Parts: sequence; structure tokens; C-alpha cells
Amino acid sequence: MNLLLEAAAWLADAAHWTGPGSVPVRVLEHLWVTALVVGAAAVVAIPTGVWVGHTGRGRTAVIAFAGAARAVPTLGLLTLLGLWLGIGLGAPLLALVVLAVPSLLAGAYSGVESVDGTTTSAARAIGMSEWQIVTRVELPLAAPVILGGVRAATLQVIATATLAAYIADAGLGRFLFNGLKSRDYAQMLAGALLVTLIALLFEVLLAAAQRRAARAARPAGQKSTSPSNPVFPKGPS
Repeated sequence: MNLLLEAAAWLADAAHWTGPGSVPVRVLEHLWVTALVVGAAAVVAIPTGVWVGHTGRGRTAVIAFAGAARAVPTLGLLTLLGLWLGIGLGAPLLALVVLAVPSLLAGAYSGVESVDGTTTSAARAIGMSEWQIVTRVELPLAAPVILGGVRAATLQVIATATLAAYIADAGLGRFLFNGLKSRDYAQMLAGALLVTLIALLFEVLLAAAQRRAARAARPAGQKSTSPSNPVFPKGPS
């Protein structure tokens, strides 16, 4: 309890809210890293997952890749990339992209594949092209599951982006590493609390977006049967 009070006092100190290494600056850095990583991973993973879900090709390879990527320890990968690329944000960004890709890939693949085959057959019967089927039929219906993948990836990256401070001066992880180095455990706990609050905020926002997409994707009065989050073989991250 004393440590929690000390962390609250650390956060309440006005000196920690101004300057280049202040709380607002670290929060913005953390959000920027998260947005950059999730965006980069989505550019790769979502189109690939949609293609696999639509065509049915490469399913085994996707599952194998997702399982393998989940099994890679992020800190170990970050260390290897850091030795290769040196100090800076390059290594953390690449390591976090590897962390985010499996959830996004799973969401896109599972969501598109879960679309009722009679719906896509009807779309072909009325003369829709494959591109129109994907963009006008499958993606709207798969949106809740795709957002589930985005939600899972975002929360994973927010929590793990603290490791960016391991080899780069960025993000809320700086408070954890600085506190550990100086044995300022109140600073460490304050940094952890800030990460937790950001994660909870994004969980609420993305869960609301997912529920809204689920309501839009099903006919009125029909209950949703789509999973909120995609499932792939899991391993340590």
C-alpha cells in the first residue's frame, strides 16, 4: 500500500509533467510507437489474411506461421535485432511488428472464412466480381472478427512496447528502466500504472467498435455467433 501511495505521489508531482522526458511526452511516444507498429503489421497481415480466407489457399502455412510467430520471445528477438541494427527504434519496431502480425492475420483470415458460403454464392450468382464480393460482402460481414484481431494486437503492443526503452529512449518503458536502475520503485509502478490505464482505455474503445461492427454485420434481431477474437495456436510471446 505504501508503494502505491508513493507511485500516486510521483504521478501527482508537477515536475514529472513538464520537460522532454515528462509523462505527456512519454505517453505520446508510447502511442506513436503503438500506432506505427499496428499500422505496419496491418498493411502486411490483413490483406494476406483476407486473401487466404477468400481463396482458401495457404491455410496450413498461415496457421503454421502464426503459431511460430507467437512462440518467438519478444525480448529475445529484440536483443538480436538490437545487436544487428544498433541503438534506436528500428529494432523495437521490427520486434513489435512480429508480435502484432499473428493476431491481425488470424482476425482477417478467420473473419473472411467464417462468412456463410451461401452468401458469397448468391453474390456470384448476381454477377459480382471477386473483388466486389470481398469488398462489399465478405469484409463488412467479417468486420467484427477483423476488429477482434486489431483489438488483440493493439493491446499486446501497448503492453509490450515498454521494451522499446530497452534500447531506445522512447515510451513509458523509460520510467520502468530508469526506476529499476535507480531503485526508484515508485517511478516503476507509476509507469506500469500508466501503461495499464492506456491499455484499459483502448480495450474499452475497441470493444465498443467491435460491438458496433457486429450489430451492423448481422440482420436485425439475429444474435451474433461470430467469435470476438480469432483463435490460433498460442505460444509464449
